[in-house]
Amino acid sequence: MNSQVTIIGAGLGGLTLARVLHVHGIPATVYEAEASPAARTQGGMLDIHEHNGQVALEAAGLTDEFRGLVLEGREATRILDRNGTVLLDEPDDGTGGRPEVLRGELRQVLLDSLPDGTVRWGHKVGGVRALGGGRHEVTFGDGTTVVTSLLVGADGAWSRVRSLLSDATPEYVGTSFVETYLFDGDTRHPAAAKAVGAGAMSAPEPGRGIQAHRESGGNLHTYVMLAQSPEWFAAIDFTDATAATERIAREFEGWAPELTALITDGETPPMLRPLNTLPIGHRWDRVPGVTLLGDAAHLSVPNGEGANLAMLDGAELGQALAAHPGDVEAALADYERTLFPRSAEESAEAARDFELCFGEKTPHSLIGLLTGQEPA
Repeated sequence: MNSQVTIIGAGLGGLTLARVLHVHGIPATVYEAEASPAARTQGGMLDIHEHNGQVALEAAGLTDEFRGLVLEGREATRILDRNGTVLLDEPDDGTGGRPEVLRGELRQVLLDSLPDGTVRWGHKVGGVRALGGGRHEVTFGDGTTVVTSLLVGADGAWSRVRSLLSDATPEYVGTSFVETYLFDGDTRHPAAAKAVGAGAMSAPEPGRGIQAHRESGGNLHTYVMLAQSPEWFAAIDFTDATAATERIAREFEGWAPELTALITDGETPPMLRPLNTLPIGHRWDRVPGVTLLGDAAHLSVPNGEGANLAMLDGAELGQALAAHPGDVEAALADYERTLFPRSAEESAEAARDFELCFGEKTPHSLIGLLTGQEPA
């Protein structure tokens, strides 16, 4: 089978690219390993920023649909200490530029904006190889193949497409998140819900912390941060939810019960999320017929920019292809000329922000980051 534009990965970046191409009358096919749009939960809240994520959605012609997803009041932010004492409490006054939406709902808006059949579900990539002349072959797990004159790796941290361009692989940063949910918090978990407040809450200490976000329906999405080795986490049997929860909670002995309840009262099995990054400034030499976007190109530690950058990458690549009809290489060169310096700058900023959030000077350094004041 031959295809002109082949996108690997139906995350927000790959779907934004497909949508912007569709807006410009350029057909594309997206191949996704997951069996269906509902194959797994799509993560929690995303703050969509004025200077990148919202720009991408405007290019995709989906601003009104995005606005319809915004959960009012969720930009509120509070910082607590281990005793539950409020160190910072910033309400959402409606003037912020980072409205919050649920990732899964935003993904569905993008899916609904594409022609039927654009996304081919259940296509896990088994291998990729160059055929010469800018053409590439993708082999899927079921043995089927596709040959394409433009291959875009939007396939995340462990991208298979990246191997065509770079030898770089993600490396563990020494920290992992453990994720769980409490449902209907105001009714069933009132003390924890009160501690979280109206939006996002963080209770950080050097090397550990409890974060939570209020989602729709009063659901509380918890992210426990621990700076531990892979071996430490490997010793925990995450298939035994009760034992895993107890072991993680043990790291927070003596903390306020309304905070530890965000761990011990979790109603979904604790999910381990190791944090990995590509080298800051990751780039590659121009290879005909292939490029990357999002985490496949510039995986960094989380600081609220990842999804926004992936969507902006997708929008800018789509616009570059539309601006250079019939000249894929000119389009890719233009796209990467902007991508590389932006990615380097954003990855460096993410690393700095992560240190302020979870490093030796937190929580004071985190408060300084949020208030625009340098920590003492």
